[in-house]
Amino acid sequence: MPENRTVQPVILCGGSGTRLWPLSREAYPKQFIPLVGEYSLLQETLKRLQNPRWAAQQVTLQPPIIVTNEAHRFLVLEQLRSIQVTPKAIILEPTGKNTAPALTLAALAADPDDILLVMPADHYIVHADLFVQQLLSGLCFAQTGQVVTFGIVPDRPETGYGYLQKGAALNEVAVQLAQFVEKPPLEVAMQYLASGEYVWNSGIFVLTGAVWLHALRLHRPDIAQQCADVWQSQVLDDTFIHLQREAFERISSESIDYAVMEKLDTKGDAAPVLILLDVGWSDVGSWSALHQIESSTENDGNVVRGDVFTQASHDNLVFAQHRLVAAIGVEDLMIVETADAVLVANKSHAQDVKAVTAYLKAAKRSEHVYHQKVHRPWGCYESIDAGARFQVKRLSVNPGAVLSLQLHHHRAEHWVVVKGTAKITRGEEVSLLTENQSTYIPLGTQHRLENPGVIPLEIIEIQSGSYLGEDDIVRFEDRYNR
Repeated sequence: MPENRTVQPVILCGGSGTRLWPLSREAYPKQFIPLVGEYSLLQETLKRLQNPRWAAQQVTLQPPIIVTNEAHRFLVLEQLRSIQVTPKAIILEPTGKNTAPALTLAALAADPDDILLVMPADHYIVHADLFVQQLLSGLCFAQTGQVVTFGIVPDRPETGYGYLQKGAALNEVAVQLAQFVEKPPLEVAMQYLASGEYVWNSGIFVLTGAVWLHALRLHRPDIAQQCADVWQSQVLDDTFIHLQREAFERISSESIDYAVMEKLDTKGDAAPVLILLDVGWSDVGSWSALHQIESSTENDGNVVRGDVFTQASHDNLVFAQHRLVAAIGVEDLMIVETADAVLVANKSHAQDVKAVTAYLKAAKRSEHVYHQKVHRPWGCYESIDAGARFQVKRLSVNPGAVLSLQLHHHRAEHWVVVKGTAKITRGEEVSLLTENQSTYIPLGTQHRLENPGVIPLEIIEIQSGSYLGEDDIVRFEDRYNR
């Protein structure tokens, strides 16, 4: 029987998924969306850690360490809770600094002798059982102090991925890593595919925390010291680890590959190990990638979701969230409809979708950040209507959830209960409201909304006043420490 080994999963849960706009937004990016199947990409990543192969090979999996943006902390916590996963820690980055600092902070949080299994949160894998088997094959190399990375056997010339060159064979699935190669032009990618010597860089790694920290100190001592300094500023909040923003912003932004992997010695016994994966992998980096995952010869190659009608059309991806979408006589299109935006593009321009988010950001609009439905730690709200000096929202408050005790300087609010029971604090008055009852919150009055029931509370909120921005909130008490 193999000896017992301890593995510390590290899930890198950053990124904004701009090429999957309008479904992916900065406040609710692709890793939190169930793009394929019932679970989100983050949840699918975590569920692969529940595979029975780990225990069968006497591997002890520690609760995962999640590294994510501070703005996404409650999304992460809720998605873990819904699949009954309790993390070891959720490290909150005040701003994105790429993957090298993220891995460094996770290594500082882990036992230095544990083997780190480093995985992005936004990958889709068809053959999860085989994937876990290949991950297990890398543990013996990591135990001896080697760096193990994983390469995806390519099925097409892809210019959107970095490549890894294969070296000498070590066993049936592992070879020495000869070199990292940056994203190539199409002609070079075609040569790589024809040669059979190159695989796609998956961004998945297995190595001990001590090995990573040693390599980082050797090749990027600035990042190593900056992360060590930031780590000293940590503030624990249950499973959350908050980091001091000013110190964090001084960290150099760098990827794992640039900071360390491309600088490793690829000669001799300590050379990095490359394990080959042919498991139906995708980083779901664009709408065309999602079409490739789900397309088939049925339905004329159309991938549809929601209320969609197609006729004399083929090889399209059509997503409808709120309205009927009809596609007639079209081919190779990506059509994505949401409550506040519609994307229509040719699949050959899938990588150009991020230009829309760049335009929205430059125009100081909000459609690249928020959906019409905005998620909050207590539930969510959805804008229904808005005009001069008013807006209407539908609030959904989870059972047992409590909004902050707050007031507004520039607006008053009317609340109508349409489902469930609401506990209302208004100044010194506390009352219970049930369906079809309402209350009024005058401007400048401290107030709080709670759901004391066991079913979701639905509220229609009508705001009126001279300024209706979300930043007109003065909080006095907040269980979510916002």
